[in-house]
Amino acid sequence: MSFLLFLRGFVAVLVAFAVASYAITQSAWITFIQTLICAVIIQVGYFIAILFMVWRSGEARNRGETLARSENTAVSAKDIPAKGETAQLPGVGRSPLP
Repeated sequence: MSFLLFLRGFVAVLVAFAVASYAITQSAWITFIQTLICAVIIQVGYFIAILFMVWRSGEARNRGETLARSENTAVSAKDIPAKGETAQLPGVGRSPLP
């Protein structure tokens, strides 16, 4: 999620929260404090979400590197195409066309 998209949503949520809070409490000071607390909670949640996405991308990268290493070591003589043949990509089936 881009920061600008987050910022727009963040401001919209805080304005809606402030309006609802003021309608319920009829106090500008309590509304300000509650909106400030809401802003901190949203920021903490956003920070945790970003940490999780970074952790998950690093884990996926490590899995990809492990898979690539295992595929590179599993190459045998039959996997190497003969002269005039083309190599088949792993996971891609042959074309039914001649």
